[in-house]
Amino acid sequence: MSPRPLTGGVYVPTVAFFDANEDVDVATVSKHAVFLAQSGVAGIVVQGSNGEAVHLDRAERKLIASTTRQALDSAGYQHIPVIVGTGAQSTRETIVFSKDAAEAGCDYVIALPPSYYKAQDTSASRIKYFQDVADASPIPVLIYNFPGAANGVDLNSDEIIALSQHPNIVGTKLTCANTGKLARIASSVNRSDFFTFGGSCDFTLQTLIAGGQGVIAGTANVIPRASVEVYKLYTAGKVEEAQKLQAIVARADWIAIQGGYPAVKAALQAFYGYGGVPRRPTPAADVAATKARFEESWAVEQSLA
Repeated sequence: MSPRPLTGGVYVPTVAFFDANEDVDVATVSKHAVFLAQSGVAGIVVQGSNGEAVHLDRAERKLIASTTRQALDSAGYQHIPVIVGTGAQSTRETIVFSKDAAEAGCDYVIALPPSYYKAQDTSASRIKYFQDVADASPIPVLIYNFPGAANGVDLNSDEIIALSQHPNIVGTKLTCANTGKLARIASSVNRSDFFTFGGSCDFTLQTLIAGGQGVIAGTANVIPRASVEVYKLYTAGKVEEAQKLQAIVARADWIAIQGGYPAVKAALQAFYGYGGVPRRPTPAADVAATKARFEESWAVEQSLA
């Protein structure tokens, strides 16, 4: 299959929505995907760290992926790519999830490195993992580097640059927030179709200055227009304005960094009337307290609506 092309901009790793019985809330999955598209985001990621992939079974993963794709297509956003998180602890299962993502009509997969057996794995085995997944995946692969979600496994720039030579590996997301690593990768990979993304919206501007193409940012679930505006201002040459807005967005992102995806869900509930709570046993964040902390960025978001 030919994927929808990646472009520069802000991509949003969506949260998973559940009803009161903890079943997937298909209607809200669809509603939120369309809302994000209307807000100007460049793409959507499902089953990322915000998306509670580890709380979902295989059928639910595929349901959320296909629902997101169908919602975008039905609303006239056929051009927006959907990226699916497929990382698992074995190469075999990651390939299974990657094939499911393709069957769901999605465009790319993004995978964390395996980490449960960190003490036994090696740099060579992790590189081989991504190469084997890329060989078998029907759709292109992005490398997800997030030590906080991977038992401290932190791929270095040499490893990611080496993996960029695989024709079916087309990008990386760096939630390690290492802008030096980002600059080395962006400047070393001699491929126009390889994208280097920052992993949160608190360093969108820094990512772009270092040569990256954009960010994949969880807080953009709540303030998508403000997050996109930082990108727009910088690419329009309005650097001083971008710096001022980046500071506000970064303060908002700190709330989500501290509170994790439950804080993102709480903010969605506060401002949009949907979001809900995590699947058990993860506790919910306080909605009123989260709302109060987001007021500064919410005012900006409203001004851009």
